Amino acid sequence: MRNRQRGSHLGLMLLASQVFQMGLDHIPPVTLAVLGLNVYLYLFPAAPLMQACVSVQQAYWFKDWRRLLLSPLHHVDDWHLYFNMLSFLWKGAALERRLGGPWFLYLLSVFSLITGLVYLALEALLTEFTQDQSYSMACAVGFSGVLFALKVLNNHYHPGGVTYVMGFPVSNRYVSWVELVLIHITSPGTSFVGHLAGILVGLLYTAGPLKAVMKTCAGFVTSNGYNSRANAYYRSSGTTDHTTRAASYTGGLTEEEQIEAAIRNSLHDRGQGGQRGAPPPYGFRPFEEPTAEEVRLRRLRRFDS
Repeated sequence: MRNRQRGSHLGLMLLASQVFQMGLDHIPPVTLAVLGLNVYLYLFPAAPLMQACVSVQQAYWFKDWRRLLLSPLHHVDDWHLYFNMLSFLWKGAALERRLGGPWFLYLLSVFSLITGLVYLALEALLTEFTQDQSYSMACAVGFSGVLFALKVLNNHYHPGGVTYVMGFPVSNRYVSWVELVLIHITSPGTSFVGHLAGILVGLLYTAGPLKAVMKTCAGFVTSNGYNSRANAYYRSSGTTDHTTRAASYTGGLTEEEQIEAAIRNSLHDRGQGGQRGAPPPYGFRPFEEPTAEEVRLRRLRRFDS
C-alpha cells in the first residue's frame, strides 16, 4: 500500500470537470450520490488507508469486518479516484436508468459487500494452496472490484456487442476477462484478485443464484427482476427520453471512447508519452501530466471565457 498522494489534486479537478461536462441533471441521483460519497471519503476518510483496506489477516483473523464496508469507498490517491469514478459515471448512469434507483442502490450495496467476501475467499484459497502467507496479508482498497461486477452486468444487458480494447474489437461476452489480464499486465500494482472477485460477483448475479437471493430478500421486487419503483420510474420518465438524453451527452461513444475523450479534452493531450510519478490509470495507458504553466494558462482561459 502506498501513502496517499495529495499533490495538486489534479485528478479531483478533472473529475469535477467531467461531472459538469456531463451535466448534473443528466446523472441519475443514486449514481451522483455514490460518486459524491467516494469523493467525500477521499477528502475526509473514515479511517486511514491501512485501517480501511481489506485483507484476510485484518478482516478474518483479527475480526475487523468493518473493512468490508470501508475498502470499496476509499482510494489511494486522486488518480485512483478519478479513473474509478469516471468509469462509474458511465456504468452507473446506464444501469440506474435500466434498473431504477432503489434497486440500483440495493445492487451496489450487495456487490460491494459480496465482492469483498469473494476477495477474501480467493486470497484464503491462494494462501492454502501455495502456503504463502503474503496472500492473506495482501490489503486491497478501491471501487474497481465493484466496477468489474457492474461491467459484467452491463455487458449482460447488451449481448452480442463489441468493445474496442486498445484498438482491438472484443466481444462484450469476453471483454471483462480481457481487461482483467490487460490491466494486470500494464498495471502490475493493481489487485488481480480484487478485479477477479468483481467479475465472479457479476457472474453470480447474471448466471448464478445471487439475483434470485436478492429478489427473495427484497419484498418489493417483482417477478421480472426489477422492483416496482423501477417500473414506476420508467412510467413517469419514459425510456425514449432517457435514451435521447443519454445520446446527447455521450455522442454515441462507448465507455472506453468516452474515457479516452475525457482525458484528451481535460489534459489537451499532445501525445507526449507517459506521466512520471503517477499511478497507472484504470484500464488505460499512462499519460503526460500538464506542467504548472499549462494548468495556469487553462485556468486563465476558462476565467476569460
